Amino acid sequence: MPRIIVTGAGGRLGAALVREWNTAGLDVIGFGRQELDLAQPEQMRRALEAVEFGVLVNCAAQTNVDRCETERDEAMRINADAVRTLAEICKAKGARCVQISTDYVFDGAKTSPYTEEDPVVPISHYGESKRAGELAVLEVSDNNLAVRVSWVFGPDRPSFVDGIVKRALTEEKVEAIADKIAVPTYTLDAARLLKPFLFDVPVGGVLHLCNGGSCTWQEYGQYALDCAVEAGMPLKARTVGPLKMTDLKAFIAKRPPNTAMSTARLTKLTGVHPRDWREAVREYIAKHVAVKP
Repeated sequence: MPRIIVTGAGGRLGAALVREWNTAGLDVIGFGRQELDLAQPEQMRRALEAVEFGVLVNCAAQTNVDRCETERDEAMRINADAVRTLAEICKAKGARCVQISTDYVFDGAKTSPYTEEDPVVPISHYGESKRAGELAVLEVSDNNLAVRVSWVFGPDRPSFVDGIVKRALTEEKVEAIADKIAVPTYTLDAARLLKPFLFDVPVGGVLHLCNGGSCTWQEYGQYALDCAVEAGMPLKARTVGPLKMTDLKAFIAKRPPNTAMSTARLTKLTGVHPRDWREAVREYIAKHVAVKP
């Protein structure tokens, strides 16, 4: 089976893909930012042209939403121009390019889960740059895939789940946004769900990949605390209070209020229904957050 390249291997999702797929017996090489920097096209070409591979999964990106708003040229270079370069390198090698994208390509005005066919209307420059990256990878080859994920959590780098549990261990009061809805994506589940699309299901286009259900940040945090208590963690705060997005004055970019995504296409193509986000959070807390020394 051909080799798989994962870029952004130092990140939360990239690290999980490299480890889980290697464990599953696949031939995977991970490139971190030091080995492959999306801001340096020539370095990218040198690094990848020296390697033979059949699939490249790009997890590398500028994901700081507010930085993308203030550093727009940088965001477009990394999230769009570099993606086109990666896709072109893949095409020259006869390889498939899988671009990891985001739910922030939507404006959040829809009240039901977004499908891959819904109109894309980004309201931030982060969303615009990631959409440009989707278009770039799909324009280079119909065989390429743009995979949208949301609220990614997992054991390789701290996320919202880790942060709110850590705060609840030392603070009497914790809060989270109650007027923004999306779907958490557990990196270990993402590795399993994405694996068939490497070779067995070589469809192109756009794919939504996340866990099942949907929630607000507040509900997400509250369930994480409930699981931490269940696991015996000595929390000082056991309730997550509500915040509004307008309360967070540090935000520069607009955030879409509802970006819950449907995974019906994924299920149609693979026969797999992603498990509910609550099951994934409970497993993560029990196995990776509440582990006793």
